Amino acid sequence: MTEAMIRKKAGMASIKDMPVLQDGPPPGGFAPVRFARRIPSKGPSAMAIFLAAFGAFSWGMYQVGKGNKIRRALKEEKYAARRAILPMLQAEEDERFVKEWKKYLEEEARIMKDVPGWKVGENVYHSGRWMPPATGELRPDIW
Repeated sequence: MTEAMIRKKAGMASIKDMPVLQDGPPPGGFAPVRFARRIPSKGPSAMAIFLAAFGAFSWGMYQVGKGNKIRRALKEEKYAARRAILPMLQAEEDERFVKEWKKYLEEEARIMKDVPGWKVGENVYHSGRWMPPATGELRPDIW
């Protein structure tokens, strides 16, 4: 669209014929531009955050210490109970071992009856020390 159609009059010969209309600042001027870095102080200070974190850590370590004391007491109680029943358990194991040892010696005597000079129950290593079997079973292949 042309200027003549918009204004309903003949077009202008020069831009100087146009009325002057210029924007300007509002009365009293614009507000000053804030260009300095001013961050508002919202929330707790660094010292308050540090003290809160230190307090939470201290309380947590105190709770860990209390838990360690309780766990240590329970462990000591368990070990005391084990020490209390240890002689009875050892006596039961000794009784079981003697029965198994007798069976083992009878089986050895039966198997080696035809070998001249074989002594039943004699240690073949001649170390001078008697050591009970470490497995708890004398002859697992018998069963």
